[in-house]
Amino acid sequence: MKSSIGDDVTTGFASQHGLWSETQFQTAQKILAEAEAQNLEVVRLSFVDQHGILRGKTITKSALQSALKSGITMTSSMLLKDTSHKTVFPLWQEDSGFGAGNLTGASDILMLPDPDTFRVLPWSPHSGWILCDLYFPDGRAVPFSTRDILKQSVAKLSARGYRFIAGLEVEFHVFRLTDQPMGYEDAGQPGTPPNVKLLSHGYQYLTEDRYDQIEDVFDLIRRNAEQIGLPVRSLEVEFGPSQCEVTFDPAEALEQADNMVLFRSLVKQVCRRAGYHATFMCRPRFEQSMASGWHLHQSLVDAESGENLFMPQTEQPISNLGLQWIAGLLAHAKESCLFSTPTINGYKRYRPFALAPDRIQWGQDNRGAMIRCLAGPGNTASRIENRVGEPAANPYLYLASQILSGLDGIEQEMVAPAPVQTPYDSTAQTLPVSMIDALLALKESEFYRQQLGDGFIDYMAVLKEAEWNRYLTTVSEWEEREYFSLF
Repeated sequence: MKSSIGDDVTTGFASQHGLWSETQFQTAQKILAEAEAQNLEVVRLSFVDQHGILRGKTITKSALQSALKSGITMTSSMLLKDTSHKTVFPLWQEDSGFGAGNLTGASDILMLPDPDTFRVLPWSPHSGWILCDLYFPDGRAVPFSTRDILKQSVAKLSARGYRFIAGLEVEFHVFRLTDQPMGYEDAGQPGTPPNVKLLSHGYQYLTEDRYDQIEDVFDLIRRNAEQIGLPVRSLEVEFGPSQCEVTFDPAEALEQADNMVLFRSLVKQVCRRAGYHATFMCRPRFEQSMASGWHLHQSLVDAESGENLFMPQTEQPISNLGLQWIAGLLAHAKESCLFSTPTINGYKRYRPFALAPDRIQWGQDNRGAMIRCLAGPGNTASRIENRVGEPAANPYLYLASQILSGLDGIEQEMVAPAPVQTPYDSTAQTLPVSMIDALLALKESEFYRQQLGDGFIDYMAVLKEAEWNRYLTTVSEWEEREYFSLF
């Protein structure tokens, strides 16, 4: 594709393989000009790995034009690691599990910046930041790129004339950092976690006094988020000690997933610089802790008219299309859990009477149900809220699972069961009680094998089985207390 910005970029990797729109080429030129105008020194090129973590390289400003033109190489083994950063595939064999010569020997793949994601980081004002997509040197998309998986899911929805709109409610914890153990003995995979103390006692949900206690933290997060264009809507004191919630204005799927990964990175970085430790771990290990959730609001709109397709026309809880969408989410809920709740810790949230779901069901404005319906005639914000997710989820996989499941409900004309009134007393099927239960459901899922391919499902299984096996072979404090003196 030719562009007005000059051959230095248009003859590069993106042009050769038809990966950018004309607008992206024009934006790339603007980035070069802005880097000069802002006196940037470095640019962080980041991609989102299989676990939803930002990784990448930092380049000098002088290397930016080359990176936009040709991308920048990265070690492919980054895609083969579990959450402890241990490589869990046979990297040095001829076939590491993906066909001879594919992702072997720590070979290179390419990070190609997406010009539309460029920002200047206000907490590091000499630094630019760009989110990248992953490609093989021959121009093929890397099949394990989760951002690309969401793009493909959105394309399936677009082919039906729909747009997916998401709103985020994200809970997390912020503590005061008292000590970061950095002795030789603290190195490891993973290393020793930091020592922290509470900022607030909690159990004063939404009280102004508790908000005032941690206003400095909220201001720090909000100001930085606003400066980089994140659509933060509200900042709230959550139920538990040192627990916070931030909500986002609605946005389309890919934009909102990009927002989530940048927000998590922003929160952790600005808090650390100010002497705090922020974590999106679902349930931190301390007495009286409350688990954090990631509630995903979602609706469909008509791609041409913008009409909310979940808004009912009569006195029913949601439109017929919305009911089919709900039915799809429920039908695939168990096999989707590894995408919405990917950590071992996250399943400690699925408990009754704790403002969290424990069963696969839906209700009308009921926070105990997995899916909470918030719709009505004339309500242009009609939507559903899936309360199943944890804030550590990979946003691209979480949103893709919702789109694929909901769309299947529409295509198969599924029928939703009746909404529940007492979600913790119902006979509905329970959610998986552990990560291994969720993994087994995904491995056996014909639906996801059809939608995402055997290769991706088997890839995820290897990663999560390695994590589970490390967990099983670690002696816990509970075991020590239970057995060490008794026997």
